[in-house]
Amino acid sequence: MPTIALVDDDRNILTSVSIALEAEGYRINTYTDGASALDGFKTAPPDLAILDIKMPRMDGMETLRRLRQKSDLPVIFLTSKDEEIDELFGLKMGADDFIRKPFSQRLLVERVKAVLRRASPKDGVAPKEADSKVLERGQLRMDPERHTCTWKNEAVTLTVTEFLILQALAGRPGVVKSRNALMDAAYDDQVYVDDRTIDSHIKRLRKKFKASDQEFDMIETLYGVGYRFKE
Repeated sequence: MPTIALVDDDRNILTSVSIALEAEGYRINTYTDGASALDGFKTAPPDLAILDIKMPRMDGMETLRRLRQKSDLPVIFLTSKDEEIDELFGLKMGADDFIRKPFSQRLLVERVKAVLRRASPKDGVAPKEADSKVLERGQLRMDPERHTCTWKNEAVTLTVTEFLILQALAGRPGVVKSRNALMDAAYDDQVYVDDRTIDSHIKRLRKKFKASDQEFDMIETLYGVGYRFKE
């Protein structure tokens, strides 16, 4: 079963969430701040990290920033109701999902399952034939099985969510995809996200490709409609 890193300075949350996830068969490593978590990831890399935003020594945002410098590890943030600005900022930085406190253990478990399903095929089950094919669109090359993406032969590191959104767009160049369609491509049915979440992922996708190629303009916005990948 996958290993999940739980990073929170609240001992009660560490205990209760660990019990809930271990009951589902996951292995859990707990940390009380971002600095110790990053150190722990070097020797015991997890399959998914759950990060609290507000922590001493190193908060969740800084932890994610450092993590994204060299890893596309799926990340779920735990956030309070009054941290909407942090939530939007976190999405731009590459968080895969958010859960607002207080939350039910069942909701957390379902979100964890959803993110892990997006990150890799179920154990023992081969990916769908269509999903396993390498996608090539001009200078873009995406390999779903290896979770690799290149633009003009330069590697572009994408999170699971970013990869699925780009795959949905590039799969049908010229076809406009609504935000709802992109949500369906990147998230499971039981996971609710709003329009701003998709917009934030699109902005981050553009930023990553422009870092590789300043002339990149393949993702077009059709205001009030959605997005499309240029033909």
